[in-house]
Order: sequence, then structure tokens, then C-alpha cells
Amino acid sequence: MKFSDLDLDPKVLQAVVEAGYETPTPIQAQAIPEALKGRDVLGIAQTGTGKTASFTLPMITLLAKGRARARMPRSLILCPTRELAAQVAENFEIYGKYHKLSMALLIGGVSFKDQDKLIDRGVDVLIATPGRLLDHFERGKLMLTGVQVMVVDEADRMLDMGFIPDIERIFSLTPFTRQTLFFSATMPPEITRLTEAFLHNPIRVEVAKQATTAETVTQGVTMFRPSRKDKADTEKRALLRAMIDGEGEKFRNAIIFCNRKRDVGVLYKSLHKHGYNCGALHGDLDQSVRTATLNAFRDGTIKILVASDVAARGLDIPNVSHIFNFDLPMHAEDYVHRIGRTGRAGREGIALSICAPYDQKYLDKIEELIGKPIPRRDLPAGHVAAPESAEPAPHEDERPRRRAERGERRREERPAVPAPKPEAKPEAQPAETRAERETPREPRRERDRGGRRSEGRGDKPVIGLGDHVPDFLLRPVPIRATRKTTAGDGEGEESGSEAA
Repeated sequence: MKFSDLDLDPKVLQAVVEAGYETPTPIQAQAIPEALKGRDVLGIAQTGTGKTASFTLPMITLLAKGRARARMPRSLILCPTRELAAQVAENFEIYGKYHKLSMALLIGGVSFKDQDKLIDRGVDVLIATPGRLLDHFERGKLMLTGVQVMVVDEADRMLDMGFIPDIERIFSLTPFTRQTLFFSATMPPEITRLTEAFLHNPIRVEVAKQATTAETVTQGVTMFRPSRKDKADTEKRALLRAMIDGEGEKFRNAIIFCNRKRDVGVLYKSLHKHGYNCGALHGDLDQSVRTATLNAFRDGTIKILVASDVAARGLDIPNVSHIFNFDLPMHAEDYVHRIGRTGRAGREGIALSICAPYDQKYLDKIEELIGKPIPRRDLPAGHVAAPESAEPAPHEDERPRRRAERGERRREERPAVPAPKPEAKPEAQPAETRAERETPREPRRERDRGGRRSEGRGDKPVIGLGDHVPDFLLRPVPIRATRKTTAGDGEGEESGSEAA
């Protein structure tokens, strides 16, 4: 089957041929005819099989007729990351270059003002991340009542990033009569519930078993055991460099995945220090930096891209020869997406991982998911393995640190302070004479409550409240005198007369 057999618009076919494609992939051959009929499509396929063209080509054909109105896009495509949204926009520019379809890209890190101008003119295709789309809607700059076709790309990644509540809200803002194209590499229960709620009698297109890896990718894992706890990170980075160098002529470029953004920065600095041509990519970087780094990797200016899982989903970077998992992913599905960045469109690729003792549980889950063991690889030549008796370094999240160990480490890291030099003894001062000691010194001048020095007291001691005794305390007080009577009088004590 060829693209000419799919009943696409002639201008679309011309753009596809000029892009160098003639034969559709299995997911494209099954999804495109159903999408052109106006049916809802649920597409399930492993990464790297051409899911993006499965919805961009029929959308351009369906939107060829009609005109967009201001602030009311005719179609909507939701993507989990900025990079994936920008990639979908590039595909529309390539395949729709012979159509006069307007397009807007709504992603974070870009000025709201520029995006508002595009929306106000009216767009046929709106490509957005969920957060930025809802920001525009809440500001009153966007209406979704005119959406005819809605696409959710990489739905399982939406679930991992916590976007499902936003997706449900966006679905409720679109018309009930819309056509929905839903694509995902895996189908966890939450995604299944979402499709049952918002898709109407969809045609299910599944061209491969869920969470399977491409046969064109050669996999391998190296078991790593550090010699000491405090050397685990350093030895792991040295092992990675030895693995890169050991690939020889097969190595063209690579993406190295880490689990944490902080580790991305540390590994990037280490590789750059050792002379490797590399760049870093993670979610905390400015959008301009992320775009520039990704473009530099695509055109070959950068050979090694150290990245977090922001680069694991949907990015189509051709001719990536190697994928390295510096950290095994905590979620087994992410392994499938990571190694899917290589071996794309029938090309050969190599995916290598490092498994420390604390990563064994993650490795077991990955092998259970893909349904086969990952071949073990020997350590690179020149890299000495730690003895089996060496105590394994625990994972950072599981590493117990006793107070004594922390104190010892701080003492070791604390710079040595030189011993203070003995100070010279001051010269002996002449002792005060007895007459000088007995000479009375000038008395200190007292302060009143307002902070002012009291005047005129001289050397008189202050008794009680001094000169500030209130008048009512100086008034005479009558005292009742008592007298005692003798026992013979037959009386006890009784009150006497008052005395002034």
C-alpha cells in the first residue's frame, strides 16, 4: 500500500512525496482511512511508528475547506510537552505547505501577547499544552465551541504528568459532535476510562502489543557495583564514559537519560569537563534554551544530549545511534519510550543501560513489562569491577545516614584551621598606688524613665522614689492605737482612741 491509496488530498500527497515518504506505516495505513470517514479513532502503537502523521495528514485533508473565525479554532491538538507540541507544528508546516491553513502554537515560555494576536485572527489548527490552553481560556481569549476535530497525543504521558483533570475539563468545553483522535503507546486503566467517557464508538487501531520495544533496537544492560558508597557516583560516571568510548565507530550521537533534573546538570558538567561535545535538556530550563539545545542536537552541532524524561516522549530525532540509561527509569513504561528515540523508521539503534544494586527492582519490572530479559553486557575494557563482597551503595532515596556518619563527613570536608600563634604577653603595667585606689571616683549620673540624666542630685543617695514621689503618698495617714487591759478588769484587748 502507498499513500496514494489512502484517499488523501492531492496537495497533501505532493507534500508527503517531497518529504521522502511513499509507504505508510501500519498505524498510518489503518488510522488514516477511518479518520477521513469522520470516525473517532483510538490508536495504540509503540513509539517511533509514525503516529503523528496518522492524525496530521487526515486533519489537513478535512480542514482544506472552510474558514476559521476569531478566537474559535477549528481543530485542537493537545500534547504533553512543549517539545512535542513544537514538533507537531513542524509536521503541519511540512505536510500543509500547499494549503492556506493558519496555525497557532500555545506553549509555556512564550509571550501571551504574541499568542493572543494569532488567536484573534482565527486559526484552523491550534496546537497546545493543556496548561497554557486553559490559561488563555480563563483570560477570555479563547473559545472551544467551534472545534471540529480534537486530537490527544501521547495520552499515557498526560497521565504521568498529572494532566488528566485538565484533559477532562477541556473535553467538556468542546462540542459533543466533535471528532476525536486519541493516540497512546500504552493503555493504563485511567486512560481506558477516559476513552470510554469521551470517545463515541471509536475504531481501535492497535498495530503492536502494548509496551513492546522495536525489533530494530539492540538492548543491553551493564551490572554496576561500586567499590565504596562515597565513590558510587564518580565510578558510575566513569563507567558511562567507558561505555561511550567502547562503542567506537558505531557511535554517532546519543541521548543519555537521568531520572532527576539535578543529575542531568551534574552529568552534563562531568562530560563537558572530560571533553565530550554535549548539551543538557530538562524542564527547568528556559524555553529558548531548550529549543536551541534540541535544534543543535538535531543538526549535529551537539553529539550527546543529557536529558530528563522531557525528551523521552514523541520527539522524532532521526539517526540517533545510541540511547544510554544512566539511571533506570522508576516507571517501566518510560523505558519503552526512552529507547524508542533510536531505531526509528526502520533504522538500527542501540540502547544500553546501567543497573546498580539499588536499581534491580526497576530492572525486574522493565523485563516483566516487555516480556523478555534484557541481555547482560560485560564491563568495558579497562574498567575494573568491584568485588562481590563490597557493600553496595544504596539509592539516594533509600540511603540511611547516621548522625555519626554525617558528623564525620563534615569534619573530613572541613578545611584544617592552623593553630593560633601564641600571643606576646603585654608589658607589665605599673600597679595602682593605694592612694589612687582609695580615691573616690565621680558617681555615675542616673537616668530617669525617659532616658534623660537627672540633674542636681550630686552625691546624695537616692532613697525610695527620690524627688519624684507623688503628693498623695506624702499625705498623713491616721493610725488606730490600741491599749491593753489587765485581767482583773474582766476585759481583754480593746480599741483605744484614734491618734493623728
